[in-house]
Amino acid sequence: MNIIHHLTTKPWEATAELPLLQQHSNQQNKRAALKVFLGVVTVLFMLLIVAYAGRMVYEDWRPAPQIRLMWANTLVLFLGSLGLELARYAVRRGQQKLLQQSLLAAGLCTLLFLMGQAQAWRELGSLVYFEVTNPAIAFFYLITGLHGLHLLGGLVVWGQILVRLWRGFELEKVRHSVELCTLYWHFLLLVWLVLFGLLFTGNNLDELMIICGIKGRT
Repeated sequence: MNIIHHLTTKPWEATAELPLLQQHSNQQNKRAALKVFLGVVTVLFMLLIVAYAGRMVYEDWRPAPQIRLMWANTLVLFLGSLGLELARYAVRRGQQKLLQQSLLAAGLCTLLFLMGQAQAWRELGSLVYFEVTNPAIAFFYLITGLHGLHLLGGLVVWGQILVRLWRGFELEKVRHSVELCTLYWHFLLLVWLVLFGLLFTGNNLDELMIICGIKGRT
């Protein structure tokens, strides 16, 4: 009977399953689009790291000073990513209150991170002998600025999810958005950890040049 049913099905006619199939297809398309976007962003930051390492070989290079605030910023960004992971846990188990609380916490941590980055810029600018004409300082602003812009873009989606929750949307209707948002935050955390570890934690010049293939291992 199942075979006869499938053979006699008319796919061009509307069925009750069609909206579900369309929703699943849209979700898969959004996930695929996000993965492509993350791939492009990965290449962008890899090129910036290679350019950074290549610029260091010139004699006028003066490394940017270490700013202790960036350690705290990194911890706050980690907490924001942890909040999104908790939100994903909550939406999968239908815990709306926990979902709202964890989303709020993640967003606040992200805002604190961005405010901390702005403060790091101000601290760097207060050091008169470190001007933007110094290539290391220019790279510092460029890399941290681009990373911050990507986080701001994520906050737009984060805000849309919160609005939908407060309007009474069912959790199942925001589940996919929460999962994609979580993936995006984890990705940006990983990117930041790589950038912070290679560029902003002290004298890692030799290691960075080896990784980028500019200098051979001794």
